[in-house]
Amino acid sequence: MSSGLYSNNTGDFDKTLDLKKVKPYGDTMNDGKVQLSFTLPVPACAEATEAAKILCKKMGLENPQVAFFKELTPGYTFFNCYGSSSVDVDFTNIHVAKVESTVMDMHDTDLFIKENVGHPLIVIGASTGTDAHTVGIDAIMNMKGYAGHYGLERYEMFEAYNLGSQVLNEDFVAKAIELKADALLVSQTVTQKDVHIKNLVELVELLEAEGLREKVILVCGGPRVNHELAKELGYDAGFGMNSYADDVGSYIAQEYVRRKSAVK
Repeated sequence: MSSGLYSNNTGDFDKTLDLKKVKPYGDTMNDGKVQLSFTLPVPACAEATEAAKILCKKMGLENPQVAFFKELTPGYTFFNCYGSSSVDVDFTNIHVAKVESTVMDMHDTDLFIKENVGHPLIVIGASTGTDAHTVGIDAIMNMKGYAGHYGLERYEMFEAYNLGSQVLNEDFVAKAIELKADALLVSQTVTQKDVHIKNLVELVELLEAEGLREKVILVCGGPRVNHELAKELGYDAGFGMNSYADDVGSYIAQEYVRRKSAVK
């Protein structure tokens, strides 16, 4: 997508798109409409609604409106508000760290591994530490996958092991040694007080202590994880929202081949 002006002069509304000054889009181009949801620790009442509007104004929203509110439990009220923002962003000047690999479907990934490796790759996945959520790791690992994207267990050229949730990092590393894993996948959903960062760093340190860090492809994922954070914490790649087994499997296959080629 290139920068510049794209306009349509039909109608009475502003339909001009300037990628150097992108604003939120609600009903029409450049209207700056924003939806904001939050909870206030006060009872549901007229004063609470006014407090929500005042907060929105202090956040910079113009003409804020409370579209919905409901007392969640005595003394706590949830609000759904709307308003207009006057700020914009230069879309052409945004650069995001991303996983550099070509996304392939299950069949193409299997074929790639057959042609370039010749044997199945051993992949172990888990939600580690105290994290009891398995939706993320199941979406990537389980045979049925998620949203029409089959999990790694269904791939012919992946030997996939899903260890489930609340797996201690020590046990995860022990399993990696036992199975001689080629890749480790870590899912982290619980992020209160940055517990996911502490847990992810601990795993890297344990792998380094065992002399395994450079011998495995280390990947993490979750709603608060991105590639930039993953790299900062010592991982090879990070996958956040809207990531599927296709993305992860393609990356592991290509990274494995890249490393083997670099050794030759």
